[in-house]
Amino acid sequence: MSSIFTKIVNGEIPCYKIAETEDYFAFLDINPLFRGHTLVITKQEIDNIFDLDDELYEGLFLFAKKIAVAIEKAIICKRVGIAVVGLEVPHAHIHLIPMNVIADFNFYNTKLKLPQKEFERLVQKIRDELVL
Repeated sequence: MSSIFTKIVNGEIPCYKIAETEDYFAFLDINPLFRGHTLVITKQEIDNIFDLDDELYEGLFLFAKKIAVAIEKAIICKRVGIAVVGLEVPHAHIHLIPMNVIADFNFYNTKLKLPQKEFERLVQKIRDELVL
């Protein structure tokens, strides 16, 4: 059975896509900890990030770096934090979370509820800064 992320990649579930390449996909988290919270995934459905072959693993982090640089330019924040948790969806992924204090990076924090227009605005701001 396909993961929710595979369904997003295949267009079966809508998302706020920031960027994609042949192997990778980045989109806004719809339950963000902070405005601009982004998920970066491999298109290939592999559960554990450490099961990725070296080339796919390295490529994922290089793609995530480009997305993080764009987020840092687009969103007012001190830094973009990175987390690999891997328990919530069985599909290798990275969280990129803008933050100003360490408390912004707590997954137990209440998630933001943003209107569709805000998600669309954030996607455009990040895309405007993105260099792939």
